Amino acid sequence: MLKTINRILCICLALALLCGGMAFADAGVTVDLKTKSIDEIIAGMSLRDKLAQMMFFCPRQWKEDAASDAPAENIRVLNDYTRQYIADHRFGGILLYGENCGDAEQLLRLVADMQQANQEGGGLPMLMAVDQEGGNVSRLSFGTSGTGNMTIAATGKTENARAMGRVFGEEMALLGLTTDFAPVVDVNDNAANPVIGVRAFSDDAGVVAAFGCAFMAGLHETGTMVSLKHFPGHGNTDVDSHTGLPLVDRSFDELMANELVPYKAAIDAGADMVMTAHIQYPQLERQTYTSITTGEAVYIPATMSRAIMTDLLRGELGFEGVTVSDALEMKSIWDNYATDDILSMTINAGVDLLIMPAVRDKAMMEQIDDLLGRAVTLTEEGVIEAAQVDDSVRRILALKRKYGLLDKTDFTVTDAAVAAAVAGCGSAEHRQTTWNIACDALTLLKDENGAFPLDVKEGEKTLVLFTAASRAGAAEFSQKLLSEMGALPQGATLEGMTIEPDTADACMEAARAADHVLLVSRAWASDCLDPATENGFPVGVVNRVIDALHAAGKGAVVISCQLPYDAACYPGADAILLSYGSGPMKTMPPESGEGSAWVPDLPAAICAAFGAVKPRGKLPVSLPKLDEAYHLTDEILYARQVE
Repeated sequence: MLKTINRILCICLALALLCGGMAFADAGVTVDLKTKSIDEIIAGMSLRDKLAQMMFFCPRQWKEDAASDAPAENIRVLNDYTRQYIADHRFGGILLYGENCGDAEQLLRLVADMQQANQEGGGLPMLMAVDQEGGNVSRLSFGTSGTGNMTIAATGKTENARAMGRVFGEEMALLGLTTDFAPVVDVNDNAANPVIGVRAFSDDAGVVAAFGCAFMAGLHETGTMVSLKHFPGHGNTDVDSHTGLPLVDRSFDELMANELVPYKAAIDAGADMVMTAHIQYPQLERQTYTSITTGEAVYIPATMSRAIMTDLLRGELGFEGVTVSDALEMKSIWDNYATDDILSMTINAGVDLLIMPAVRDKAMMEQIDDLLGRAVTLTEEGVIEAAQVDDSVRRILALKRKYGLLDKTDFTVTDAAVAAAVAGCGSAEHRQTTWNIACDALTLLKDENGAFPLDVKEGEKTLVLFTAASRAGAAEFSQKLLSEMGALPQGATLEGMTIEPDTADACMEAARAADHVLLVSRAWASDCLDPATENGFPVGVVNRVIDALHAAGKGAVVISCQLPYDAACYPGADAILLSYGSGPMKTMPPESGEGSAWVPDLPAAICAAFGAVKPRGKLPVSLPKLDEAYHLTDEILYARQVE
């Protein structure tokens, strides 16, 4: 009961910090936003301010001279130039990244300083956003990193999605962050997808819809705005839109029966925002464009397509909220389309908010200035439709008013706000919630010959072989957790090693000498499944270790700690446990994780291998067989269990 009361108090304090009454000063004119209608506010805005209101500024790093050899500094405190820049431009929102996030007090003060600088320049309160999906995509380096979507779906319980959303929302509210670019509601029905994967709940549209709506509900309970992504679906691609221009060749009817099912459900449930996908859909948008890089004809992507962003999203699906582009600097957009066309076609398509290229030096800030200036000129020339600009600003301001943001007057950071943020971000209650979800998700896909869990005796050593060095610290951390649980026999130890080309032989020798071996496989893309590739090299070593263990009369236990599709790589394993996620942990987290965000999935899986946690999860995606060349096939090896 005390924990619940404390949580409610933290939320109330955070919401109190976000709400209040405000006077908006613009060009020396004081406007009482409480008494003005949205249209009256818009009527008092210049064209430049309207277009700035449609932009997310992304200040990641600072460097005075881009040509100098000096390293860029992460923007965690505003310098004089950046503070004045924010004041002068009056953007609609700011998107923060990992570079901006140090600890709770620092981020709380940075967010408040950005809002204060914007207000001093006469700006409307800004949307303050992060990509806090959980698991692999968690921008906060402190607090509760949480589990990813596929982990949550593997529990089979939508209430876990709601709980995870609530944890993220509570911590964001304490930091002054208003907007979460989550949940991902893409249907991951292409196992070769290089960018979505475990960020998706499932490969089944109905499962994604149910869990996505529950996650959204949890965020909404904390007063946090949400943005569904990536519309109309990034799940059936084999190209990452960060690095290339994907294409999904599906008809309207096919999309309505699959990719669009979660979007429709979430829109009907009150989604605030929808983020676009930089993907070609030739059966929806047939207009082509000559790529500025290759000279080849490419289709207009969803982000720049009125047929998709207005006719489909608003017309067919009935969405009345705010649309936001994915980052416009991604190569799928920046490498193919001219700057003026990116601006004009995206806005005219019906996208309300544009995520500007991330800033890493002073010159890039000046480039953003140029983009804003071009948008003004294009609108004055009639290339960008002025009426579309007004419609977009109207929707943005309506969303801000709905959440009380336009009434904000005071961004002063109090001692009480700092104390609440420090105590609430990464609280014991939040971490326990996340740990419980990670444990509930663990899926024992295969168990033969009594190999699982390990039968560890006093004084025995367990070698944990990792296929990714970035996860190797999980061995030492799991030993500490097991000791705290009383689940590690006296004198028993865990030793971590990483399988790399120059360590493969040493790993083989260590495996032969160890009393027990855990094999931790991490696949993040389809080429990780093929031992003939650089990323897939460890697969061959793992299978050699499995053979060596069998020759010694020992069992072989594999833990898949990210994409579960690597389960098909190890047919000889006696047991395969899926955790669906893991976070970088090269060394032990400071103070056993207190004050530092860490993803619990892999430590939970290692603890389960020692019998400290009982796997109860169900498979949320179907796992295909591999052919002799280790390529994914259409034949199913393990069928989805979550329905």
